[in-house]
Amino acid sequence: MATGEPSMIRTRILVGSLLAAAAVGLLVVDGYLGPWFPCLFVCLMVLGILAGREFVRLIPADFRPSEPLVLIGILFCLAANWFPVVRAELNQPTGAVWSLVLLCYVAMMLAAFLQEMSRFREPGHAVPRLGVTLLAIGYLGILPSFFAQLRFLSPEQGAQVMAVTIFVPKSNDIAAFFTGTFLGKHRMTPILSPKKTWEGFAGGMIGGTLVAVVTSLATSLFPGGVIEAIGFGLVIGLAGVFGDLAESLLKRDCQTKDASHSIPGFGGLLDVVDSVLFAAPLAYLWFTWNGLL
Repeated sequence: MATGEPSMIRTRILVGSLLAAAAVGLLVVDGYLGPWFPCLFVCLMVLGILAGREFVRLIPADFRPSEPLVLIGILFCLAANWFPVVRAELNQPTGAVWSLVLLCYVAMMLAAFLQEMSRFREPGHAVPRLGVTLLAIGYLGILPSFFAQLRFLSPEQGAQVMAVTIFVPKSNDIAAFFTGTFLGKHRMTPILSPKKTWEGFAGGMIGGTLVAVVTSLATSLFPGGVIEAIGFGLVIGLAGVFGDLAESLLKRDCQTKDASHSIPGFGGLLDVVDSVLFAAPLAYLWFTWNGLL
């Protein structure tokens, strides 16, 4: 191990344990506060604001989109997930939540076009800013919506579904970090993410899959038993790896090592949630197809 790695490992263990405890607390407390799930709402709103700011500030100044516009778009998309709950409380038809989320996204796309029209002075910047605006809102407004819907579409087992969607990719991250630190020799992506190794990848996939298997033994989330749990662990674990690499792509292209330094041992909030952002849509599809949702 390189000098300083023992301290980094201790920091990661401490901060990671606190984040895991916070996630468990959110899932347990919100279980008593359905169907509003206010803790989840607040957490997603805070995540949207903080991660949205990190994302915008990664972008070089010449192509940086409007931070207020990006944050409004992210928050609108996330808040749209609660609109059916409001309609139900008013004894009105709830409607299709994904239609509303898409409507919010389209509205922000039109707003972004209008803003670029008003500020256009010379060619070369408008299209990149439009692209980054839509990417940021999709990345931090649409992908977390799949995570929110896991809670809403399974009232009885929503907390368990959300927990396994969090802990499989994060356990993959943790196992990959330790395996790569102590055993890693063969680089997986030398340019995109130099510290990742094939040994770490294998260790991470095993770690995430073991979490899914343990979950299958303790709950009824996987009708197919251990075999289905192994499949889930491999698919969601791999999605988490791609999520991590996707965020590495953003950072490398913007020539930044970490999204920020707000979370000791991890970097920024984007560095913590990147794997879950990619895992959530696949977990949503998985539990929809197996009949749980």
